[in-house]
Amino acid sequence: MRLNGKTCLVTGAAGGIGMAMVEAFLREGAVVVASDLDTALLSERCAGLPGGERVLVRRLDVTDPKGIAALDASLADAGVQVNVLVNNAAAITIGKLLDASLEDLRLVLGVNVEGLFNVTKAFLPGMIGRGGGTVLNMASLASVRAMRERFVYSASKAAIAMMTRSIAVDYVADGIRANCICPARVHTPFIENYLARYYPGEEKERFEALSRYQPVGRMIRPDEVAAMAVYLCSDESAMVTGGSFVIDGGVMAGDQPLPEG
Repeated sequence: MRLNGKTCLVTGAAGGIGMAMVEAFLREGAVVVASDLDTALLSERCAGLPGGERVLVRRLDVTDPKGIAALDASLADAGVQVNVLVNNAAAITIGKLLDASLEDLRLVLGVNVEGLFNVTKAFLPGMIGRGGGTVLNMASLASVRAMRERFVYSASKAAIAMMTRSIAVDYVADGIRANCICPARVHTPFIENYLARYYPGEEKERFEALSRYQPVGRMIRPDEVAAMAVYLCSDESAMVTGGSFVIDGGVMAGDQPLPEG
C-alpha cells in the first residue's frame, strides 16, 4: 500500500473531491483525519467505508485559528501525528469583477487563501519537528488560465499556486514537499447545484456544454483527482515539490470543444 505509515489530514472532506481523497487514502493504507464544517454529513459519508476504522472525523472551520489550534492539540494528545496535509476546503462565487461584492471577495479569500494559511501554519511546525512531510493544496485550472466569470475564485486559486511554491522553496531543507493540483471542471455536487441555481430548466444542455469544455468530452471524476493526490502524497513523488499539476482533459493542450453529435 502506497500510503502505509502516513497520517493524512484532509480539509473539506465531505465534498466530492475531499471524500474521493479520503476513500483513496484509506485504500492505500493511510490513517485519515477527515475534517469539515458539516460533521453530520461527513460522518454519514464515512460510515461503512472500507478501512473506516482508520478514519477520524473532526469538525474544522479553516477560518478559525483557535479551532485549528485546538484540533492540532487534541490530535497530539491522542498520539495522532499528521505528516500529510491536504488543503482541500474551498469557497467559490460566480461572476466578473463588476458582479463581485466586497463580501464575495472576503468570503472566497477567507476560505481559500486565509484558510490554507491558517491550517498550514498550525500543522507545519509539527511536521518539521518530526522530520518532514507533505503539503498538498487544491488549486484549479483557474490558477493558470483565465476563465470567464471566475474573477474572485481565480484570484484565490492563483494565490494558492504561488503559496504552494513558496512553501516548497522555504521548507525543502526541513523535509517538506509542497505541490498543488489544478483540475478543470470536476463532476461534483457543486456542478449540479450551480446548474440548478443559475440555469433552471436548462440543466441538461448546460451540463453537456460544460462537459465539452474539456476536449476529451466529459468532466473529470473526483476519483481521478484523488489518484493524482495519492501519487503526490506518497513516497513515489519524493523528488516532486513546488509543482502545479494540471488535470484538465486536454484544455491546456488546445481547448476546442468536441463538435456536436
